[in-house]
Amino acid sequence: MKYFNFQRQAVTLPYSRLAASLIVLMAGVSASTHAQEWQWHGFLAQGLIQADKSNFINRSGDPSLALTELGLNGSLQLQPNLRIAGQVVYLNGGNRYPDGLKLDYLFVDWALVNQLDWRLNAYLGRFKNQHWIYSSTRDVPLTRPSIVLPQSVYFDAFRDIAVSSDGVALKASVDTTAGHLEMNWSLGATPLSDKQTRLLLGEQVQGESRQKYVHQASLFWQPERSNWTLGVSLLDSEFSYRRAASEPLLDADFVVQRVMLNAQYLQERWQLVAEVFQERMDTKGFFAPAFEVQQFGQGGYVQALYQISSDFRVNATFDYYVANKDDRWGHQLMQASQGSIPAYFAYQHSFSLAASKDLAPRLRLQLEHHWVEGTGRLAPAVLPDLTTNQDAYWQLWALQLMYWF
Repeated sequence: MKYFNFQRQAVTLPYSRLAASLIVLMAGVSASTHAQEWQWHGFLAQGLIQADKSNFINRSGDPSLALTELGLNGSLQLQPNLRIAGQVVYLNGGNRYPDGLKLDYLFVDWALVNQLDWRLNAYLGRFKNQHWIYSSTRDVPLTRPSIVLPQSVYFDAFRDIAVSSDGVALKASVDTTAGHLEMNWSLGATPLSDKQTRLLLGEQVQGESRQKYVHQASLFWQPERSNWTLGVSLLDSEFSYRRAASEPLLDADFVVQRVMLNAQYLQERWQLVAEVFQERMDTKGFFAPAFEVQQFGQGGYVQALYQISSDFRVNATFDYYVANKDDRWGHQLMQASQGSIPAYFAYQHSFSLAASKDLAPRLRLQLEHHWVEGTGRLAPAVLPDLTTNQDAYWQLWALQLMYWF
């Protein structure tokens, strides 16, 4: 294959989800000593972005430079079957996620089994999420197919929670006559800052939130001699909120459970990617002592990518999300709130076009445009911003220049 390699373990395609560490993803030059025992890489990306008539980036809707991503990652091989990997980043994404310096991941990778037909690795520490197609690559600009990923699955307000967790994970890869199988399991939790709490719940909250746990499992199968890779992933997580004494909001517990199916089809010059999910969210407390609401959200996206040449690629994406599958157009939401919350806060659908051009061996320019209906995937998620988001239809454009080494 000239442009796309569909063998998952090779990870030569920059948009593949399989990346145990950034070392196998970065195409730049590595600095190494002592027979490749130590390697490090980095990236710098700066862009310009605008999302009019929404608070996706800022409340003014003006063009913004809040599209900064700086990162440094490294890997140290302690023994043939033992290594340490980590990444530190600085991010400024406006209202999309908390800005500042953060430790994306730092984990020990222990190769328990490394045979010809099957492998088993254990990760301990702040490990990367490898259960979704782009979950392990979304933290580096050049490994994403677009600047802004489909928000139905890759909700930016959940970026720090979804990228990694503190705990333990296992990964097994098996080659059989039926094809290649990859199995992942993980259990952990992500610490939540005050910024993250306000981003998820609302600017007016004053208490503290905590992720009690997130339990995930996934299975991916690539049939022998096939261009298809099919997968299923499961997620079970619980959050708690403990109010401040001075605020009217109450203590609360939130349960999030998700079932997701995905598929990838790769040819020499083009790739088709899709992920769909159903998610249960159960809320207890927060608004009133006896308050309890359970609803099932649905969403997903279909994305087509085409490699025009070795240094120029384009893609188109349709993204679909509803917060409640029994209220797809928000009529019940508007009635329950007595008209204070518009119906378009119950969903968010978008279509986007994106393109990227390699200007030099380690220099890339990426640009895109999104046409959006609905505000169901704008933060805050629980107490929405009704003042800024007064339009059902809004647009987003972005361009970003990235360099890696």
